[in-house]
Amino acid sequence: MNRIRAGSWIASGLVLSFILLLGTASAQGPVILSSEELSKVVPANFYFEGQIGPTQMRNAAAIRFGSNHHFVAALVDTSGYASGVRSKCEGFMITDAQLSVGGVELAIGAYGFGFTEDGKLNILDIGGNSVHSVSAPKDSKLQSPRPLAIVKTGNDLRLYRGRNFVVLNVK
Repeated sequence: MNRIRAGSWIASGLVLSFILLLGTASAQGPVILSSEELSKVVPANFYFEGQIGPTQMRNAAAIRFGSNHHFVAALVDTSGYASGVRSKCEGFMITDAQLSVGGVELAIGAYGFGFTEDGKLNILDIGGNSVHSVSAPKDSKLQSPRPLAIVKTGNDLRLYRGRNFVVLNVK
């Protein structure tokens, strides 16, 4: 009888530990991937309007949320693109779960993007059609801006292009 009670206490303890572990993992929230982890989720090339451009891996960033969902953003070497494509698409975003970018919902998929001089982020489908255009304010306090980065600021995740940024919210 004592063995049965001891066994049930041990089993209960293991179940409780597992539940707490799961709770801690999900409470961790989105994680910005390291440069080593990027190579596992960032594609080497991106297709846009019938052309393929190589990814600038030095200007790539990604977040993982949950156990296997990601948001990936990177700049593309547009030297092989036609000038019309280069002027509107400087990079790509890929998401395998719903999230909002700059306050607008972004469905699962792959998108081209371009930041404008007047503080906008234009998001395009891979056919070059406009999907969203959102405000991308300048962060004048940002020290040493990189060409592209994802930065955690307080509770926000920000996608930066230089000093301009949009807030990312994982759903």
